[in-house]
Amino acid sequence: MKNIPNFILCLFIATLLYSGCAVPTAMFSFEEPQLPAPLAEVAFENSSVNATTYTWDFGDKTSSKEATPTHKYTSPGEYTITLTAQKGKKKNISTQTISIEEAKNCLVTMETEFGEMVIKLFDETPLHRDNFLKLAEENYYDGLLFHRVIKGFMVQGGDPDSKNAGPNQQLGRGGPGYTVPAEIGNGLYHVKGALCAARQGDNVNPQKRSSGSQFYLVQGNQWTDDQLDRMEKTKGIKYSAEQRKIFKELGGTPHLDMEYTVFGQVIEGLDVIDKIADQPTKPGNRPVKDIKIKVKSNY
Repeated sequence: MKNIPNFILCLFIATLLYSGCAVPTAMFSFEEPQLPAPLAEVAFENSSVNATTYTWDFGDKTSSKEATPTHKYTSPGEYTITLTAQKGKKKNISTQTISIEEAKNCLVTMETEFGEMVIKLFDETPLHRDNFLKLAEENYYDGLLFHRVIKGFMVQGGDPDSKNAGPNQQLGRGGPGYTVPAEIGNGLYHVKGALCAARQGDNVNPQKRSSGSQFYLVQGNQWTDDQLDRMEKTKGIKYSAEQRKIFKELGGTPHLDMEYTVFGQVIEGLDVIDKIADQPTKPGNRPVKDIKIKVKSNY
C-alpha cells in the first residue's frame, strides 16, 4: 500500500472497524454472594468491548441474553460461568468459576395471628432445608392456610390452593409441581414442634417422597418410657435422652417416625401450635376460621 495516499488508507481502516470487522472481546466480573444457596444472588458486570449480543451460561443449566444479568443460585457448589460476546459472525468467550456456599444453621420465622414461631431447619436434611428456604424467599407460603388441624396430633399447611380458598373448598392436594426425595433415618424424630413434610401414601408413593410444599408441625401427646421402648423395638430406632424427655414432658407422634421426613424444629413459640390446634374445625379438619401463614428467612 506504499502508493496509496494516507487519507485513503485511514478511510479504509476506519471502514473496516465500523463495518463489523473488529473482533469482540468478552470480559465480565462479579462479587462473591453474601448469602448461601438458595439465596445466593449474583450481579454480573459486563465489560465486553466490540460486541452487540451476549449469551450467559451460569453453569447450572440456566442462561440469559441480558447484557448485565443478575442470577440466583439455588444449590451449593462450584459453577463455571461462560460469557459469549458476539458481533456479527465473530465471537469471543470468557469463563470464570464461582463458589456457592451451602446454607447452614438456617432459621425461618413463621408468622400467624396467634404469634410467631422461629424454626431451625436441619442441616441433616439439606434437600428439604434448601427447598423450604427457597420457597420462603419466594414468599410462596405467604397467605396460605393451616388447612388441616387435628388437636393432639398436628397442624398442616403449605397447600398453594388454600390461598383465597372458598370456605367449602377441598384442600390438601396442591403443591409446586414437584416432590422432594425422602431424607429419613438420620436420628430426627417426631417430637413436639417438629417440622415435617407431608406426602402421599405408600400405595402410590413407596419411596416416601415428600410434597414439594406441604408440611405439618407436630403437637402430639405425652408418651411413657414403656411406650417409647416398644416404639424403638418396632421401628428399629434409638431415641436420645433429650428426645425421650421431650416425648414424655411435651409430647410427640413417634408412630410417624421412619415414615415421614422431619426437617426442622420450632425453637421459639411452641405454644403457637397449641393455640392453632385449639381452634374449632369443621368436617375435613379445616379450621372454621382461616388461619393464614407468612414465612420469612432470618438472613
